[in-house]
Amino acid sequence: MKSIINVIVIFSVSLITSIGICFPIPKDKIASFDVVRKNKVIGNVTTTFKEIDDKLIINTIVDINVKILFFPAYKFFQDTTETWVKNELVEILGFTDFEDEREYKIKGKDIDGKFIASGMDGSLELDEDIITLNYWNKNTLIQEEVFDTQKGIVRKINVTKLENDKILINNKEIMAEKYLFKASKNPKDKGPFPDYTLWYYNDELLKFEFLNPKDEKIITTIRNDWK
Repeated sequence: MKSIINVIVIFSVSLITSIGICFPIPKDKIASFDVVRKNKVIGNVTTTFKEIDDKLIINTIVDINVKILFFPAYKFFQDTTETWVKNELVEILGFTDFEDEREYKIKGKDIDGKFIASGMDGSLELDEDIITLNYWNKNTLIQEEVFDTQKGIVRKINVTKLENDKILINNKEIMAEKYLFKASKNPKDKGPFPDYTLWYYNDELLKFEFLNPKDEKIITTIRNDWK
């Protein structure tokens, strides 16, 4: 059951905010997703949005708990807070607890025209315009490289636009934009970074999924409060 979740940090969006952020956020400032494996909900992702002056503060909690015959088989937890100002990522703080006792504390901040960060590979000095590997922000899809919020590393990415596709969300059919997302592997990764399929509607992320290379089961993350 190990490595069942490689990266599930997503944020859902639906309405442009008053502070100038180019990606929209939900009207009630919260987005919720189910994580599904073999038709069973194994966890959830909850993201909250808070506006303070000219800042947009986004907190996401990922909580995965898989049980077999009522006994714990896999756990994953992540708590990440990002601060954005006028569509620029200015700070990130995060903690990730993997199933095999690996723990990572992630941080990054704009300092003197650079984004100074740290994580699995130690200290990094990055371009101040780098953004996080978070699918809620559709701008992620047009980047050449992104900052991985689970491990505090940089990954190069490649995205392909696929044909639009009908998906079912809360018993409603939606014709959504569909993308294939690939990211580079880090030498310290314990397995390949899986290919992700992403579905958007009006720039709002509704669903994504990947094939777990360990057991070849599909893991789907899908919006459960979309209206």
